[in-house]
Amino acid sequence: MNYDVKGNLQKVLGNLPDGVRLVAISKYHPNEYIQAAYDEGQRIFGESHEQELRQKHTSLPQDIQWHFIGHLQTNKVKYIAPYVTMIEAVDSLKLLREIDKQAERCGRTIDVLLELHIAEEETKYGLTPDACRQLLADGEWRQLQHVRICGLMMMASFVDDEAQIRSEFRQGHELFDELKARYFADAPYFRERSWGMSHDYPIAVEEGSTMVRVGTTIFGPRVY
Repeated sequence: MNYDVKGNLQKVLGNLPDGVRLVAISKYHPNEYIQAAYDEGQRIFGESHEQELRQKHTSLPQDIQWHFIGHLQTNKVKYIAPYVTMIEAVDSLKLLREIDKQAERCGRTIDVLLELHIAEEETKYGLTPDACRQLLADGEWRQLQHVRICGLMMMASFVDDEAQIRSEFRQGHELFDELKARYFADAPYFRERSWGMSHDYPIAVEEGSTMVRVGTTIFGPRVY
């Protein structure tokens, strides 16, 4: 292994205060890198492609908590439903329904995060704050017994302007607080604010992140 995964991992962990968890983004990285991080005590890893995740799930330690972090097509949910710990990027009621259906089939409840689109860049995925409010206001999610909404996830704009990045994370935190008070005041599991990646996670932590998604800083450039 030509990359100091263990040293890099410890550096990132050393920057995280109590209460902030690390999702080590392992997509496009080989099993040996994941195993090295695992040997250091890391248990949460993030993947964004169903086939790659399936291969890693079968060949790596079974107590790894796999987070699906990419855009998830409804027809792929059934493949990861038996074992995925959390689906971080739910961007529609249709996807939420499918996760519930497949989780029920597996006799499980799957934790999810609603994906926000606050950044100014044109990305295809994510709910605007108003769409997120509307999804919860409509109330159908309350009937879904096998899916549990645990918080929000978002990405800030990929820019050098720290003030803009900070502002976007802050908007996410304000929406989280609003939704927590309105819909989840009695739900201790609604607590996750998944924002911050390799280039901006220190700012994200200052702006209330509870889970940072760091890959390149730990594992180096992607190995395709």
